[in-house]
Amino acid sequence: MPSKDARNLLQIAVPAAAAGAIAVAVSAAVAGGKGALGAAVGTVLAILFMGIGLFVLQWTAKTLPQLFQAMGLMLYMAQLLLLLIFLAVFKGTSLFNAKAFAVSLVVTTVAWMAAQARAYMKAKIFYVDPDSAKSEKPEKSGPKS
Repeated sequence: MPSKDARNLLQIAVPAAAAGAIAVAVSAAVAGGKGALGAAVGTVLAILFMGIGLFVLQWTAKTLPQLFQAMGLMLYMAQLLLLLIFLAVFKGTSLFNAKAFAVSLVVTTVAWMAAQARAYMKAKIFYVDPDSAKSEKPEKSGPKS
């Protein structure tokens, strides 16, 4: 992973993890140990899904830019499907508090998206490749007189 991508991931994951830690602490205070466990599972699941999604989209943008939008939509559907499978497996569990899980999942996901939007707004991303202007001389396209 290039250093720019690692720095970007760090700027995104740290606020999401902090929001998840706050959700775990609040859930522990409100719902006890099962609430803390549920919030921790929700936080880890959100960070894992969003992190893998970010990695896959960055890889797609670099290797197959023509498939970027389609991959984003497919990735979103895959994340929802995996979450649905996870919820179906742990539907009636008494292992952790389901409300704490849901709240921490939503809080961590929203914090991730807000941090990601902030990181991309602050990033200095060229919309024109400055190297291509130096290496190629444009050809005249008009008629020769």
